[in-house]
Amino acid sequence: CDLRSVREAVVSTQSTGRKACGEAHLKTIIATGHLADMENVYKASMVSMMAGSDFIKTSTGKESVNATFPVALIMTRAIKHYHEHTGYKIGFKPAGGIRTAKDSLQWLVFMKEQLGKEWLHPHLFRMGASSLLGDIERQLHHYCTGRYANNAYDIGM
Repeated sequence: CDLRSVREAVVSTQSTGRKACGEAHLKTIIATGHLADMENVYKASMVSMMAGSDFIKTSTGKESVNATFPVALIMTRAIKHYHEHTGYKIGFKPAGGIRTAKDSLQWLVFMKEQLGKEWLHPHLFRMGASSLLGDIERQLHHYCTGRYANNAYDIGM
């Protein structure tokens, strides 16, 4: 497998997708759990951004390995380097394994520390966290009532 031809194919395909998106955001899923090492995560992130991605995403959230902080560190450093060299701000979306309100707070702190306050806004940071909603509902119920909900009926679903 020739890495150069793979990179050219990715850029070509993604550039076509970029044109088809028009004004819509183009999000590239890197599927980091399938990459052999962190160097490949960095390279995949950079190639995606150079090919026109508005967002890079760790995974679909359905793989066996999803959003991890070591991988996110590499991806956000790539975003920072890309921004420093081009002036373009690329968004980041960790996906998978973000299940609780506390998990989401850790990701918010991570993003602020790595890329700054501006990256805490939805046009630059989103979380792939389909199972997070239930915990947020539980936390809001606790805040409002002083007790945790026993089931979905307590929350009013």
